Amino acid sequence: MTEEQKKEVAVFRYGIIADFVGATRLDRGEREELLQDKCARKWHIPSSGRTRLSRSTILRWIRFYNEGNGKLESLYPQERSDQGRGRALDEETSLVLIDLRRQLPEASVPALIRILQERQLVPEGTPLCRTTIYRFLHRCNLMKKQAPSSSDRRKFEAESPNDLWQSDVMHGPLLYCSDKRRKTYLIAFIDDHSRLVPHGQFYTSEGIDAFMDSFSRALQKRGLPRKLYVDNGSAFRSHQLEFSTASLGIALIHARPYQPQGKGKIKRFFKTIRTQFLPFFQGETLDDINLAFSLWLDEQYHRRPHSSTGQSPFMRFTSNMQCLRNAPDDLSNYFRKMVRRRVNKDRSLVVDKRLFEAPVSLIGRRVEVLYHEHAPEQVEIRSDGQSYGLLRQLDVHVNSRVRRDKNNQIELAETNAPCQSGRLWES
Repeated sequence: MTEEQKKEVAVFRYGIIADFVGATRLDRGEREELLQDKCARKWHIPSSGRTRLSRSTILRWIRFYNEGNGKLESLYPQERSDQGRGRALDEETSLVLIDLRRQLPEASVPALIRILQERQLVPEGTPLCRTTIYRFLHRCNLMKKQAPSSSDRRKFEAESPNDLWQSDVMHGPLLYCSDKRRKTYLIAFIDDHSRLVPHGQFYTSEGIDAFMDSFSRALQKRGLPRKLYVDNGSAFRSHQLEFSTASLGIALIHARPYQPQGKGKIKRFFKTIRTQFLPFFQGETLDDINLAFSLWLDEQYHRRPHSSTGQSPFMRFTSNMQCLRNAPDDLSNYFRKMVRRRVNKDRSLVVDKRLFEAPVSLIGRRVEVLYHEHAPEQVEIRSDGQSYGLLRQLDVHVNSRVRRDKNNQIELAETNAPCQSGRLWES
């Protein structure tokens, strides 16, 4: 309670007892009648929700005032003698609880109560209320989690272009796509050494398909990095990305969860986009923003000196190009989707809801199937690292006319030839 509040309370109390401590002498009957009148009335008591005064309270104020030689300070509210200490827990229980909490800093309050009772650390029948213990531990600063020790973080930079790429996703504006406004996402890559952006593009999704499309475009433009540093999102943890990077000889590195400091360069690039590109963009469609963003990258961002390196990203990237690795000519094959299947006894297997025929030698074996989602009819099959070529879609009507001679050679039956014994020829 502040000093002003104490003064306000003391003045109110004096107004109540002024008739009793003034110069006017009251006989016993008048004094008692005045007390009853004050107790029957409603009052607006400062710093209190009560509206009534009891007889004993008024008499106590009178005694305080007389014992204080008529000083107003004697009517100030008195501080609690046990302020800052809980009254529900005795001293011994409080000490035991503090010691147990220091032994088990991660234990929950219900767990602490259970341990106190099981180990008989408090007398039987001692009330242990959760809210009381919560308040007690908070008051003793024993509920706060220990701050993690400072990590040894150091400023770093890759030695050469394409040594390390950082990648992340930024939430973009709402734009029209197929006559419908949709949220957009910018998927971008940045070279750690030069700050050049190999590729960046806005999509209507931040899933694996969009990320792989942006990644393949970046590789086609600027070659293969040695390391790719990404977050822990679902797209970055996909088996497809792990397979593609490993096949291309790119080390895939994931940042530590909840520690974005390692991706500072791509985060700073996103801040540049929010402050220097998006405020001046005036288009309305997804194609508009991708065209404008591409022009902004080539004509502004890549050409002006970077504040950290003192060189433009383009000049710094192209000044040491002898160390760059070109993307392979068949780069698209490294971005095929891979699934695992077991070949059925009838040589069939299902890929993307399509039925294919596998070679006879692979019957019953686990195989790897690779295909592009935009061309699901072109499916390559592999087993133990060996390619068995493209699969052929199964045609059940053609198979109904396939039969073998005595030497197990396949021949086609006539189209109108009836099936022997009512059974189809086995393939």
